[in-house]
Amino acid sequence: FSATRAKFVAAPPFIPGALLRCMIGDNFEYSLGPPDSGFSLFLAERTKKVHFIRHAEGEHNAATASSGSNDVLTRGDNPARDHPLWDARLTDVGVQQAQKLKQHLASRPSGGRSFTAFDLVVVSPLTRTCETAFHIFGPGRQPGKPGFLSTLDAPDGSEEKLRGEKVPAPRILVREECRERWGQYVCDGRRPVSKIMSEFPSFDWSEVPYDDDHFYTEDARESDEHCCERGIAFLQWLNKRPEKCIAVVTHSSFLRHIFTQFGGNLHKDDQDSLQRLAGNCELRSIVMCSHGNKDGLDVPPLTSDAPRSTVRISSATDLLAGAHNAPP
Repeated sequence: FSATRAKFVAAPPFIPGALLRCMIGDNFEYSLGPPDSGFSLFLAERTKKVHFIRHAEGEHNAATASSGSNDVLTRGDNPARDHPLWDARLTDVGVQQAQKLKQHLASRPSGGRSFTAFDLVVVSPLTRTCETAFHIFGPGRQPGKPGFLSTLDAPDGSEEKLRGEKVPAPRILVREECRERWGQYVCDGRRPVSKIMSEFPSFDWSEVPYDDDHFYTEDARESDEHCCERGIAFLQWLNKRPEKCIAVVTHSSFLRHIFTQFGGNLHKDDQDSLQRLAGNCELRSIVMCSHGNKDGLDVPPLTSDAPRSTVRISSATDLLAGAHNAPP
């Protein structure tokens, strides 16, 4: 994998032993090859841009910042679902952060346009990620409706808006695979889908397998190994998608478990930029390239029976040493 740099974040390459710098537009030429050359070459049809976005500030982030500890996120003597920070929502600051990122994307050139538009937006089913996606991307395309029948005005002030052009509303697809590392912290459980989707009716919930949260455990955190494998399975699933420009609205620990598995042979500065903890509403843009040798592997959906990837990379325990106290 490889990456381009966005205004909000230095987004370094995403593949061991290789370095990519994309051109300003999406119609880029690139070189990324032998380890001793410092670059490699990949076929353009095997690449796609993925723009990872951590959710904006949630009530749980404000609570831990105020208390100085994650202890406020534990259930105490009561059921986790009764805690006021269960499936935490955005704060007013978080809403403002999402609106600011929306403004940034409206003036960020991409794909031959004066703004950035996405073929697909993938969202974690937790409330704070859904709220973040809504404030950045709007209501989205009604499930099952073709893009040419679900269009939006181009962003205000853009050349396209002046010409009266329309753009397809993005499909916003909800997937359990990109949810936060679950367990122990009450903010990382979710409400029933039947309740959440009433707030976001234009999101596509058809691929979420359960109404209730079948993954959250009150007193045990999802293991590092499992979260790393889940992250790789999610990348495998993205690789099989037909879309070429994808946004993913997700969580800091989940991103850390993905990015820490890559970049081992990068320059230290780039490695640090890739693997560091993402800030609230931070955009981290990468170019993902398939080598072609894993494309035929089955990618089962995330269920309580089949949650793992068919790919193994490195020992997650070694990769994530010292990262266990990162805020959710």
